[in-house]
Amino acid sequence: MPPQAQGGAVRGEHTHGEQPFPQSRPGPARPVVQRSSVRGQILQALRTALATGELRPGAVYSAPALGERFGVSATPVREAMQQLALEGAVEVVPNRGFRVVERDARELAELAEVRALIEVPVLLRLAGAVPAARWAELRPLAEATVRAAASGCRATYAEADRAFHRAVLSLAGNEQLVRIADDLHRRVQWPLTGGPAARTRTELMTDAAQHVGLLDALIAGDADGVRTLVGEHYPGVGA
Repeated sequence: MPPQAQGGAVRGEHTHGEQPFPQSRPGPARPVVQRSSVRGQILQALRTALATGELRPGAVYSAPALGERFGVSATPVREAMQQLALEGAVEVVPNRGFRVVERDARELAELAEVRALIEVPVLLRLAGAVPAARWAELRPLAEATVRAAASGCRATYAEADRAFHRAVLSLAGNEQLVRIADDLHRRVQWPLTGGPAARTRTELMTDAAQHVGLLDALIAGDADGVRTLVGEHYPGVGA
Protein backbone atom coordinates (compact mmCIF):
# COMPACT_ATOMS: atom_id res chain seq x y z
CA MET A 1 0.00 0.00 0.00
CA PRO A 2 1.25 3.52 -0.73
CA PRO A 3 2.12 5.72 2.23
CA GLN A 4 -0.70 7.72 3.76
CA ALA A 5 -0.63 11.51 3.68
CA GLN A 6 0.64 13.11 6.85
CA GLY A 7 -1.59 15.36 8.88
CA GLY A 8 0.41 18.55 8.41
CA ALA A 9 1.60 20.49 5.42
CA VAL A 10 4.90 19.60 3.83
CA ARG A 11 7.75 22.08 3.88
CA GLY A 12 7.16 25.00 1.54
CA GLU A 13 3.44 24.24 1.14
CA HIS A 14 0.92 25.39 3.76
CA THR A 15 -2.74 24.48 3.87
CA HIS A 16 -4.03 27.75 5.30
CA GLY A 17 -6.79 29.20 3.13
CA GLU A 18 -6.99 26.24 0.80
CA GLN A 19 -10.21 24.66 -0.43
CA PRO A 20 -10.92 21.14 0.87
CA PHE A 21 -11.53 18.48 -1.76
CA PRO A 22 -15.32 18.37 -2.29
CA GLN A 23 -17.00 15.67 -0.19
CA SER A 24 -20.62 16.70 -0.70
CA ARG A 25 -21.86 13.64 -2.57
CA PRO A 26 -22.16 10.36 -0.64
CA GLY A 27 -20.42 7.39 -2.20
CA PRO A 28 -18.17 4.43 -1.61
CA ALA A 29 -15.06 4.58 0.54
CA ARG A 30 -12.20 6.59 -0.89
CA PRO A 31 -10.36 4.73 -3.65
CA VAL A 32 -7.18 2.85 -2.83
CA VAL A 33 -4.60 3.71 -5.45
CA GLN A 34 -2.04 1.05 -6.33
CA ARG A 35 1.66 1.89 -6.07
CA SER A 36 2.46 0.76 -9.64
CA SER A 37 0.52 3.54 -11.29
CA VAL A 38 -0.25 5.95 -8.48
CA ARG A 39 0.73 9.13 -10.31
CA GLY A 40 -1.24 8.21 -13.42
CA GLN A 41 -4.33 7.29 -11.43
CA ILE A 42 -4.16 10.48 -9.41
CA LEU A 43 -3.74 12.51 -12.60
CA GLN A 44 -6.80 10.86 -14.12
CA ALA A 45 -8.81 11.40 -10.93
CA LEU A 46 -7.88 15.09 -10.90
CA ARG A 47 -8.83 15.47 -14.56
CA THR A 48 -12.19 13.91 -13.76
CA ALA A 49 -12.65 16.32 -10.86
CA LEU A 50 -11.87 19.23 -13.19
CA ALA A 51 -14.35 17.99 -15.80
CA THR A 52 -17.15 17.58 -13.27
CA GLY A 53 -16.46 20.91 -11.59
CA GLU A 54 -15.53 19.35 -8.23
CA LEU A 55 -12.29 21.30 -8.43
CA ARG A 56 -13.69 24.80 -8.72
CA PRO A 57 -12.18 27.58 -10.86
CA GLY A 58 -10.28 30.02 -8.67
CA ALA A 59 -10.06 27.67 -5.69
CA VAL A 60 -6.70 26.64 -4.21
CA TYR A 61 -5.95 23.02 -3.28
CA SER A 62 -2.87 21.66 -1.53
CA ALA A 63 -1.14 18.40 -2.34
CA PRO A 64 -1.29 17.14 1.28
CA ALA A 65 -5.07 17.65 1.47
CA LEU A 66 -5.67 15.95 -1.86
CA GLY A 67 -3.25 13.20 -0.89
CA GLU A 68 -5.30 12.52 2.22
CA ARG A 69 -8.42 12.35 0.08
CA PHE A 70 -6.87 9.69 -2.17
CA GLY A 71 -5.02 7.83 0.57
CA VAL A 72 -1.54 8.54 -0.77
CA SER A 73 1.38 10.78 0.11
CA ALA A 74 1.55 14.34 -1.15
CA THR A 75 4.33 13.53 -3.63
CA PRO A 76 2.34 11.82 -6.43
CA VAL A 77 -0.42 14.39 -6.06
CA ARG A 78 2.07 17.23 -6.39
CA GLU A 79 3.58 15.56 -9.48
CA ALA A 80 0.13 15.16 -11.04
CA MET A 81 -0.76 18.78 -10.28
CA GLN A 82 2.51 19.93 -11.82
CA GLN A 83 1.53 18.08 -14.99
CA LEU A 84 -1.82 19.87 -14.94
CA ALA A 85 0.07 23.14 -14.50
CA LEU A 86 2.08 22.38 -17.64
CA GLU A 87 -1.21 21.77 -19.45
CA GLY A 88 -2.60 25.08 -18.18
CA ALA A 89 -5.38 23.64 -16.02
CA VAL A 90 -3.94 24.90 -12.73
CA GLU A 91 -1.29 27.36 -11.62
CA VAL A 92 1.21 27.12 -8.78
CA VAL A 93 0.51 29.28 -5.73
CA PRO A 94 3.74 29.48 -3.67
CA ASN A 95 3.43 28.12 -0.11
CA ARG A 96 -0.22 27.20 -0.64
CA GLY A 97 -0.69 24.70 -3.46
CA PHE A 98 -2.38 24.95 -6.83
CA ARG A 99 -5.17 27.23 -8.06
CA VAL A 100 -7.64 25.99 -10.67
CA VAL A 101 -7.36 28.37 -13.62
CA GLU A 102 -10.35 30.62 -14.21
CA ARG A 103 -11.58 30.98 -17.79
CA ASP A 104 -14.60 32.39 -19.55
CA ALA A 105 -16.91 31.47 -22.42
CA ARG A 106 -14.74 33.34 -24.91
CA GLU A 107 -11.74 31.14 -24.15
CA LEU A 108 -13.88 28.03 -24.51
CA ALA A 109 -15.16 29.24 -27.88
CA GLU A 110 -11.61 29.95 -29.03
CA LEU A 111 -10.47 26.46 -28.03
CA ALA A 112 -13.42 24.89 -29.83
CA GLU A 113 -12.63 26.91 -32.96
CA VAL A 114 -8.97 25.88 -32.96
CA ARG A 115 -9.96 22.26 -32.45
CA ALA A 116 -12.38 22.43 -35.38
CA LEU A 117 -9.83 24.12 -37.63
CA ILE A 118 -7.49 21.20 -36.99
CA GLU A 119 -9.91 18.29 -37.05
CA VAL A 120 -12.42 19.20 -39.78
CA PRO A 121 -9.99 19.31 -42.75
CA VAL A 122 -8.39 16.05 -41.62
CA LEU A 123 -11.74 14.33 -41.24
CA LEU A 124 -12.94 15.45 -44.66
CA ARG A 125 -9.70 14.27 -46.23
CA LEU A 126 -9.94 10.90 -44.52
CA ALA A 127 -13.55 10.52 -45.66
CA GLY A 128 -12.44 9.93 -49.22
CA ALA A 129 -9.34 7.89 -48.43
CA VAL A 130 -10.15 5.40 -45.66
CA PRO A 131 -11.92 2.16 -46.64
CA ALA A 132 -15.38 1.49 -45.20
CA ALA A 133 -14.07 -1.54 -43.32
CA ARG A 134 -11.64 0.64 -41.35
CA TRP A 135 -14.40 3.05 -40.42
CA ALA A 136 -16.57 0.14 -39.31
CA GLU A 137 -13.88 -0.85 -36.81
CA LEU A 138 -14.61 2.38 -34.93
CA ARG A 139 -18.28 1.55 -34.34
CA PRO A 140 -17.70 0.16 -30.81
CA LEU A 141 -16.09 3.47 -29.84
CA ALA A 142 -18.98 5.49 -31.28
CA GLU A 143 -21.48 3.30 -29.45
CA ALA A 144 -19.47 3.70 -26.25
CA THR A 145 -20.05 7.47 -26.44
CA VAL A 146 -23.80 6.83 -26.63
CA ARG A 147 -23.71 4.70 -23.49
CA ALA A 148 -21.54 7.26 -21.72
CA ALA A 149 -23.91 10.06 -22.70
CA ALA A 150 -26.88 8.08 -21.40
CA SER A 151 -25.19 7.92 -18.00
CA GLY A 152 -25.26 11.70 -17.82
CA CYS A 153 -21.74 11.82 -16.36
CA ARG A 154 -19.67 14.47 -18.08
CA ALA A 155 -16.34 12.94 -17.07
CA THR A 156 -17.32 9.51 -18.38
CA TYR A 157 -18.54 11.04 -21.61
CA ALA A 158 -15.40 13.15 -22.02
CA GLU A 159 -13.22 10.03 -21.92
CA ALA A 160 -15.40 8.13 -24.41
CA ASP A 161 -15.58 11.16 -26.71
CA ARG A 162 -11.83 11.62 -26.51
CA ALA A 163 -11.22 7.95 -27.37
CA PHE A 164 -13.48 8.17 -30.43
CA HIS A 165 -11.85 11.33 -31.78
CA ARG A 166 -8.37 9.95 -31.11
CA ALA A 167 -9.20 6.83 -33.10
CA VAL A 168 -10.55 8.87 -36.01
CA LEU A 169 -7.54 11.18 -36.16
CA SER A 170 -5.12 8.27 -35.76
CA LEU A 171 -6.18 7.11 -39.22
CA ALA A 172 -4.27 10.11 -40.60
CA GLY A 173 -1.02 8.53 -39.42
CA ASN A 174 0.21 11.77 -37.82
CA GLU A 175 1.14 11.31 -34.17
CA GLN A 176 1.75 15.03 -33.59
CA LEU A 177 -1.72 15.83 -34.90
CA VAL A 178 -3.27 13.36 -32.48
CA ARG A 179 -1.31 14.79 -29.53
CA ILE A 180 -2.27 18.39 -30.29
CA ALA A 181 -5.93 17.54 -30.83
CA ASP A 182 -5.95 15.45 -27.66
CA ASP A 183 -4.58 18.34 -25.63
CA LEU A 184 -7.23 20.68 -27.02
CA HIS A 185 -9.93 18.13 -26.21
CA ARG A 186 -8.79 18.01 -22.58
CA ARG A 187 -8.73 21.79 -22.28
CA VAL A 188 -12.26 22.09 -23.64
CA GLN A 189 -13.45 19.96 -20.70
CA TRP A 190 -12.25 22.39 -18.02
CA PRO A 191 -15.08 24.17 -16.17
CA LEU A 192 -16.07 27.75 -16.88
CA THR A 193 -15.83 30.44 -14.22
CA GLY A 194 -19.38 31.13 -13.10
CA GLY A 195 -20.73 28.86 -15.82
CA PRO A 196 -22.66 25.60 -15.75
CA ALA A 197 -20.74 22.66 -14.28
CA ALA A 198 -21.62 20.37 -17.16
CA ARG A 199 -23.55 19.96 -20.35
CA THR A 200 -26.96 18.41 -19.92
CA ARG A 201 -27.65 14.75 -20.59
CA THR A 202 -29.66 15.78 -23.67
CA GLU A 203 -26.69 17.71 -25.06
CA LEU A 204 -24.39 14.77 -24.47
CA MET A 205 -26.84 12.42 -26.21
CA THR A 206 -27.03 14.76 -29.21
CA ASP A 207 -23.25 14.89 -29.44
CA ALA A 208 -22.96 11.09 -29.22
CA ALA A 209 -25.66 10.56 -31.83
CA GLN A 210 -23.61 12.71 -34.20
CA HIS A 211 -20.71 10.30 -33.77
CA VAL A 212 -22.87 7.37 -34.84
CA GLY A 213 -24.44 9.30 -37.71
CA LEU A 214 -21.07 10.52 -38.93
CA LEU A 215 -19.65 7.01 -38.82
CA ASP A 216 -22.65 5.66 -40.74
CA ALA A 217 -22.09 8.28 -43.45
CA LEU A 218 -18.36 7.50 -43.62
CA ILE A 219 -19.03 3.77 -43.98
CA ALA A 220 -21.63 4.42 -46.68
CA GLY A 221 -19.33 6.78 -48.57
CA ASP A 222 -21.95 9.54 -48.32
CA ALA A 223 -19.80 12.65 -48.88
CA ASP A 224 -22.71 15.10 -48.56
CA GLY A 225 -23.87 13.43 -45.37
CA VAL A 226 -20.37 13.60 -43.94
CA ARG A 227 -20.13 17.33 -44.65
CA THR A 228 -23.52 17.99 -43.09
CA LEU A 229 -22.74 16.04 -39.94
CA VAL A 230 -19.28 17.57 -39.62
CA GLY A 231 -20.90 21.00 -39.74
CA GLU A 232 -23.27 19.99 -36.94
CA HIS A 233 -20.56 18.44 -34.79
CA TYR A 234 -18.18 21.39 -35.17
CA PRO A 235 -20.53 24.41 -35.14
CA GLY A 236 -19.15 27.74 -36.28
CA VAL A 237 -16.63 26.31 -38.72
CA GLY A 238 -17.81 25.72 -42.24
CA ALA A 239 -17.18 22.33 -43.75
